[in-house]
Amino acid sequence: VQLQASGGGLVQAGGSLRLSCIAYGNIVSVDDMGWYRQTPGKERELVALITRGGTIDYADFVEYRFTISRDNAKRTIYLQMNSLIPEDTGVYYCRANRVTLYSDGRYYTNDYWGQGTQVTVSS
Repeated sequence: VQLQASGGGLVQAGGSLRLSCIAYGNIVSVDDMGWYRQTPGKERELVALITRGGTIDYADFVEYRFTISRDNAKRTIYLQMNSLIPEDTGVYYCRANRVTLYSDGRYYTNDYWGQGTQVTVSS
């Protein structure tokens, strides 16, 4: 399984970015998918999480600025980030929880991280 994240970049404060993450592989199903970030000097933290059924959880610091969405058919999640501030600068990682694969006649379930995409917000 590979999670390919994209959409990061450099933006001025107040600007917007849209991140995407696609899950590739011999996947049967994916439960939760989400975005995490690691900002300078801090531990990796949850940004937003969306279940297969569409239930969403946001970190408090999102404050209605970000929107997570999911296309189950495309095994893709998105993070629309608006009103970005310099404190949002960091590496954004996507994660897929309880990914079920089918291989050699058996089912396997694991969690996976994407490679990260850099978001830089200038003041």
